[in-house]
Amino acid sequence: MTVVPPAPTADLLRQHGLKATAQRMAVLRAVSGHAHSTADDVATVVRAEIGTISRQAVYDVLGALVEVGLVRRIEPSQSPARYEARVDDNHHHLICRDCGRIVDVDCAVGQMPCMHPSDDHGYVIDEAEVVYWGRCPDCRAAIEIA
Repeated sequence: MTVVPPAPTADLLRQHGLKATAQRMAVLRAVSGHAHSTADDVATVVRAEIGTISRQAVYDVLGALVEVGLVRRIEPSQSPARYEARVDDNHHHLICRDCGRIVDVDCAVGQMPCMHPSDDHGYVIDEAEVVYWGRCPDCRAAIEIA
C-alpha cells in the first residue's frame, strides 16, 4: 500500500513534473489527510489552510494530480467523484448505501488485476475496480433501534 505523500509535498509535485504552487500543495495535503473526499470537501479544507480558492481551481488541481498518478479518482454510482491519495496498490471500496461512508478494502489476491473477465475481447487488462455496497455498522444499528 502506498499513501501519498511519503515525501515532502513540494518535492513530490516536482518529481511528477508539476510546479509546486501553494494551491497544488494544499490540495494534495487535503486529499492525503482526508481519504475519499469530494472536490467540495477538498475546497473547504484548502480554504481553511490558504484562504481563497475557486471551485474550478480545485477541480483543475485534482485533475492534474490524477493525471500524474498522485491522486486517484473514484466514481461511485449516483455519487460525486471522490479523491484519495492511496495509489499504486490494489484495493477496492466498500460503500454504505445509507450514509455514503467509504472504506478501503484490500484485494484478497494482491496483484492487479485481481479479477479476469470470461472474455477479454482483445483488451490487455491491467486493472479491475470492485465496489462493494452494503450498510455500515452505524446505519445497521440505527435501523435495528428504529
